[in-house]
Amino acid sequence: MAGLITLFISNVVISNVVLTKFLGMCPLLGVSRKSSSAVGMGLAVIFVIVGASIFTWTLYYTVLVPLNLQYMDLITFILVIAAFVQFVEMFLKKYSPALYKALGIYLPLITTNCVVLFVTLDNIIQGFDFVHMLVYSTAVPTGFMLVLYIFSTIRERLDQSNIPNAFKGNPIALIVAALMAAIFTSFAGLV
Repeated sequence: MAGLITLFISNVVISNVVLTKFLGMCPLLGVSRKSSSAVGMGLAVIFVIVGASIFTWTLYYTVLVPLNLQYMDLITFILVIAAFVQFVEMFLKKYSPALYKALGIYLPLITTNCVVLFVTLDNIIQGFDFVHMLVYSTAVPTGFMLVLYIFSTIRERLDQSNIPNAFKGNPIALIVAALMAAIFTSFAGLV
């Protein structure tokens, strides 16, 4: 049990995929203008990653491995991820039109969000059993959402601040991301 808690905490905070591997920078910079959009995107990414990880892990070990088709993992995983994103997009369009509109073009871009594909492939590469896969697949997008939310609250305040013109927009956002990366990695000794 302690190993699962360590796996979860380390992937949410210390080995945060956005701040250590710089994956998912497109939604980080694109959807982080408002905290409500950041939370909505974070929840959508959690749903997609957990769902896609369950399906891809099961598909890999019940179909691809027995048929000796492990080399088909990448294309198979991309198809599963695309199907999940389409489901989320249709669901949000029907049940939360405001969030659907706020996420805009970034919602279908979850399909190409490298974090989603990274997690599904890393579950296989790391050789996780089902429980470890589930914890890892929940921790990574939770960390993604945490960083996205913190980043959005900082950007909301920066938009109201007096910043030199040369730093407005993405330059100050990237500086903030670098500072967040330094802060998050400083927790490495805790776990």
